[in-house]
Amino acid sequence: MLEVVPLGGLGEFGMNMLALTWDETTIVVDAGVMFPDPELLGVDRIIPDMTYLQQNRRVAALVLTHGHEDHIGAVPHVVPLVHGPIYATPLTLALVQPKLQEHGLDGHECVPIRPHQRVTIGPFEIEFIRVTHSMPDCVALAIRTPAGVVVHTGDFKIDQTPIDGEHFDVHRFAQLGAEGVLALFADSTNIDRRGFTGSEREVIEAFEEIFTSATGKLIVAAFASSIYRMQILVDLATQFDRKVAFVGRGMIENSQIAQRLGYLSIPAGVQIRDSDVPTYPSQDVLCLATGSQGEPQAALSRIAIHDHRFVKIGDDDTVVISARAIPGNEKAIGRVINHLARRGADVIHEGIKHVHVSGHGSEEELKLMLSLVRPRYFVPVHGEYRQLSQHARVANRVFAGRDPRPEILLAEDGDVLHFDEHGARIAGKAPVGRVLIDDTRTGEVGDEVLRDRRHLAEEGLVVPVVAINKQTGALEGTPDIIARGFVMEDSEALLAEGARLLSDVIDQASVEERTDQGLIKEKLRIELRRFFRKRSGRRPFVLPVIMEI
Repeated sequence: MLEVVPLGGLGEFGMNMLALTWDETTIVVDAGVMFPDPELLGVDRIIPDMTYLQQNRRVAALVLTHGHEDHIGAVPHVVPLVHGPIYATPLTLALVQPKLQEHGLDGHECVPIRPHQRVTIGPFEIEFIRVTHSMPDCVALAIRTPAGVVVHTGDFKIDQTPIDGEHFDVHRFAQLGAEGVLALFADSTNIDRRGFTGSEREVIEAFEEIFTSATGKLIVAAFASSIYRMQILVDLATQFDRKVAFVGRGMIENSQIAQRLGYLSIPAGVQIRDSDVPTYPSQDVLCLATGSQGEPQAALSRIAIHDHRFVKIGDDDTVVISARAIPGNEKAIGRVINHLARRGADVIHEGIKHVHVSGHGSEEELKLMLSLVRPRYFVPVHGEYRQLSQHARVANRVFAGRDPRPEILLAEDGDVLHFDEHGARIAGKAPVGRVLIDDTRTGEVGDEVLRDRRHLAEEGLVVPVVAINKQTGALEGTPDIIARGFVMEDSEALLAEGARLLSDVIDQASVEERTDQGLIKEKLRIELRRFFRKRSGRRPFVLPVIMEI
């Protein structure tokens, strides 16, 4: 029996991860992250819960479809559970390598693969199929299992005029459909967009207009993984006699990797360092920068508030945001645009000119995939529940009149799908969830830590400082109360009253209590919290400090 469990990516954007098991062998497809909402204070990334993989599963391999963070960001957290190689295309592996090094895992075996290649992992044989997306080196997977062929599309659109000449392999999908496919797991991201997603080349016309009319510096913010967009802009910069500077760590690193592997071609003498930007006339420079989502520490945000060491905005400069706003980032992007406008820059985004094209197929491309593959079972993946259910509705229209009619399984994270001689069904629920990662703590953020952070953010912090005589337990001097983020009317009088309360609590406590740090600390915390709740209706975080003298 084939068991397939989505561990992330079905019910949310990001965190894509799928486990397939036959007998004792499990393979994992992709290991992505999701970026947190603002209320998840101090959380840098969210990864899928690995409990299912830890429960007596022997993970024989990790297979990656492409190099976007929502497919590779959690790789360092999965690799310790993997007893075999990581299989991926050369560019994907090059983007994964620094993550492994950072976590001391660079000794793990990585096997580069190419489209049309096949690898065997226990009972599974995996074939890699070329697909087009918003970055090079993306593949779909045809996984041969004893139960039948499973096709996993990865992220895709059908680009008929790809920048690198590497076409979407329509023929192979059609062949697989003719041979018979057990199940199709297909990307649902853009199911609610009608028609076809445009080719990467569609942005060229809008950028040609911008290059022609720009009189000062040209700064383009895009995702650091948008290698195709980089190539288009480098070609236009060469044509319009502009030097190209990559600004922001992600842009610099990814452009170097792409050049090293031959995915980005920059003519000699065109590229300059970001530190060289001030030495050239404004009209001769193009900066490719990170920060298209308004991230506070990214290059564009720092440029916008005049905080970047080398790139400064002038009146004649043009800034292009060449990316789609990820839901939830609109406010941050708006804030950056306001700062840029204050500095006199002309800001162009998707709503003004056609400067961005999605990497995901729209409704017609997703219909075409369903028609080509003709699976017995169809499982929509990669999207919130509304995208998955819409993809199921569209599939019903595509499959209308088919005999036998394919069955649609609308699954969510943790649903255990069983495929055997009796058919397919959702047979139960596996443990799934989200693990919050704080990079500065190099580890997980527990629920209690997040609760404390929220508490501090909403209610403030009160630190009572009390000096107690070590021998007698008598109070030395007047207690002091330090408050941070706790604002009340007449707060000085309130804090003075709180200090008197502390003196009373210590006076009334027994000598044993006063000389036991743990007991007196807890007593002061409870009394002070009760006092603030009664007097102000607030519940600040109370952290007593006892100084023994």
